[in-house]
Amino acid sequence: MLEQGIHLISTDEMTGIQALERLFPNKRIKPKQVEKIEFEYERHGTLSLIANWDVARGKVVSPSIGPTRTEQDFSEHIQRTIKIDEKAEWIFIVDKLNTHKSESLVKLVAESCGITIDLGRKGKEGILQSMDSRADFLSDESHRISFVYIPKHTSWLNQIECWF
Repeated sequence: MLEQGIHLISTDEMTGIQALERLFPNKRIKPKQVEKIEFEYERHGTLSLIANWDVARGKVVSPSIGPTRTEQDFSEHIQRTIKIDEKAEWIFIVDKLNTHKSESLVKLVAESCGITIDLGRKGKEGILQSMDSRADFLSDESHRISFVYIPKHTSWLNQIECWF
């Protein structure tokens, strides 16, 4: 796929990561002694990580860290990721979390792929009507940017989970 210019990306979130700061620096290591690591720390809340595993290259690309994990956060993360290679084809492997089937994500894909049809209204009509209709649109393989949704209870199939 890589030779054909297709990016296959495994994507997911890790939430509740503690932001810790050590109160004192670690003691410098001396010959023939074990390193002494400071155990006291100050908490600075939690953060959410959205990460991409580039399956062909075997590395993490374009990670995002922030205080929240919203629809907007995920959409902006995908937007930053596709800017790496704006004209290329992208396939994102994701779970069925609601933020992976959002209105803002549909609008991003439509705009990025030059799709100008009426998308409808969220909760009312058209592609934006329901999560299922949005997922159908996002998983359309004819789009330059598409999403593959892994089955429920199979997060272990998503390769980014191995990196977490």
